[in-house]
Amino acid sequence: MHRNYLAFDLGAESGRAVLARLHSGVLTIDDVHRFPNEPVEYGGSLHWDLPRLWFEIRRGLNKPEVPKLDGIGVDTWGVDYALLGEGGELLENPYHYRDARTEGVMDEVFRVLPPETIYQATGIQFMPINTIFQLFAAVRKSPRLFQAANTLLTIPDLLNYWLTGKAVCEFTNATTTQLIDARTRSWARPLFEALGIPVTLPAAVTEPGTVLGSLLFGAGTPVILPATHDTGSAVASISARENTAFLSSGTWSLLGIELDSPVITQEARRLNFTNEGGVCGTVRLLKNVMGLWMLQGCRRAWAVDGRHYEYAELIAAAGDEPEFRHLLDPDDAAFLRPHDMVRAIENFCLKTDQAVPATPGAYARAIMESLAFKYRRVIEDLERLIACRIDNIRIIGGGSRNRLLNQFTADATGRRILAGPVEATALGNVAIQMLATGAASSLHDARAIIDRSFPTDVCEPSDPVRWNKEYQRFQQYCEYTYA
Repeated sequence: MHRNYLAFDLGAESGRAVLARLHSGVLTIDDVHRFPNEPVEYGGSLHWDLPRLWFEIRRGLNKPEVPKLDGIGVDTWGVDYALLGEGGELLENPYHYRDARTEGVMDEVFRVLPPETIYQATGIQFMPINTIFQLFAAVRKSPRLFQAANTLLTIPDLLNYWLTGKAVCEFTNATTTQLIDARTRSWARPLFEALGIPVTLPAAVTEPGTVLGSLLFGAGTPVILPATHDTGSAVASISARENTAFLSSGTWSLLGIELDSPVITQEARRLNFTNEGGVCGTVRLLKNVMGLWMLQGCRRAWAVDGRHYEYAELIAAAGDEPEFRHLLDPDDAAFLRPHDMVRAIENFCLKTDQAVPATPGAYARAIMESLAFKYRRVIEDLERLIACRIDNIRIIGGGSRNRLLNQFTADATGRRILAGPVEATALGNVAIQMLATGAASSLHDARAIIDRSFPTDVCEPSDPVRWNKEYQRFQQYCEYTYA
């Protein structure tokens, strides 16, 4: 059997087209096209440049090295949305989730609907970037725009609409809106009605693994819905059940476990865990942590001053810095959308009576040690929610290449780390395409193909006494910002 699949994987900083070849039960992948994903600011607001992304997707499809395909799949980030007019035209460039229009909106929504009501319906954690808060702000700011709108899609759904002419909302990404009923796996109409959001706008919810239609241009290639939420695709590539948690490490860190049903309890809401939709009827019980966004922000701030550092350079410098000098709460609201991440870290250290980092390596070490401690706190909370000991953490995504952070995570949590695959998101996208086209007989079979094609790296915990002592100090600085 020889099959070819193309996975479009779009993240918050860049996008790529990944060509996957399945031959004799082994999967190989190659990037055939890479492109930046840079937001644009105009009119005082931050937007995604969707026409540019669409142009790059067309370029990826037309690359000469792309053979006849057995499937195409698209995954992107979550929470953001697009509005279409009655003719299917895009009414405005979609807003970026870090746009400031949602500041203070959570409290306004809670005056209309108590958080307990929203969580009981959706099981989704509260973050100001969630679509429910974006839409509440947008309906009040631009009521005429919503009167002109005919359809609401999430970002990957928009790209799929342009590929096939079929407008649907894929389930895993739809759950990030915080507007899906976790039990019925359909739109939570009472929430729309209570908040004044037109309930007729969202397209029908459709499960991953659906063959959406044929490519409108080309040789009738099937366009298949993977888990269009990038974390959903990443987790689809591995097994993270029972005593093994997953950690999708990148701009955001998403730490959790795959389950067969949601955990919607008072304790889960208090700890602000989320029940995001997974593939094949599964649920991903997880917690969002700010992730390597903090290091990205520092690099941008230094670049403004003419100091340019590569990630590898910063990680190497962090390894030479003294340990535990500066600890941060990665989920402090000050780190969500700061104008200057370096200054935000300095201010946090001053506020908590700590010394300010003196070198780029010190900033990098502070971020990575703090992330490792935050992972420990989330793992301990997760164990309480599922009443099960977690022995292993499977780190996937681009952050899995960061061996220093992987070792810190092993040391801080006392758990064995299995790192890889780096390309988990694209591989999970391809896994569901294989399942939809009969190249894999089950999700277990698709994951087994990935496991034998992409081996993992292992980190064992060492010297837990030091980390246990400093964990108590970290806890003093750490708050569940969105609880």
